[in-house]
Amino acid sequence: MELAAGVTDVELDLGTGGRGRRGRTALAALAAVVPAAEAVHVVNNNAAALVPAATTLAAGAEIVISRGELIEIGDGFRLPDLLVSTGARLREVGMTNRTAITDYAAAIGPRTGMVLKVHSSNYRIEGFTADVPVARLSDLCRERGIPLVADAGSGLLVPEPLLPREPDVTSWLREGADLVTASGDKLLGRAALVDRLRRPGRACTPIRPR
Repeated sequence: MELAAGVTDVELDLGTGGRGRRGRTALAALAAVVPAAEAVHVVNNNAAALVPAATTLAAGAEIVISRGELIEIGDGFRLPDLLVSTGARLREVGMTNRTAITDYAAAIGPRTGMVLKVHSSNYRIEGFTADVPVARLSDLCRERGIPLVADAGSGLLVPEPLLPREPDVTSWLREGADLVTASGDKLLGRAALVDRLRRPGRACTPIRPR
């Protein structure tokens, strides 16, 4: 983490002084902290991480997302506008305060490109509420052959006892998310999927959950 937090190597191999992979040291430090991720990638911010995810997996297709998770994020970015700008269509499920696994099951179909789970981060709805945890969504997505992308919001990489209500990247990956985006700014998940997002112009076969 000290390596990732300091000056990065950009395109230099600090060991040899020759040309190296961009940001190799920072990426290696991130991968070491989150061994549950098969591969990692760093972009400008969390919104920027969602753009290649939606473009690669759902351009011209549908993104299934709970109505209660259509949030406005930092600097006025509204999640629905951001996702639609990639060429995807939103398939909203559930209600603002309650969404069930059956809502997702009914919405997933041949036009579904991905299912998106979003942590509300800076607000919460209290009272008569319900949502679907990543583990249950993962089971459904695996059964239907659809990738599950999870936006963790914060940059918390591992569980922190002082923040019991804050999701972390490691736990969501272990619960079955195929790709997790987070602030700070990171994109972690299955190797084939991260590689596909890193090089969006390269032809690839469709990525499906394990």
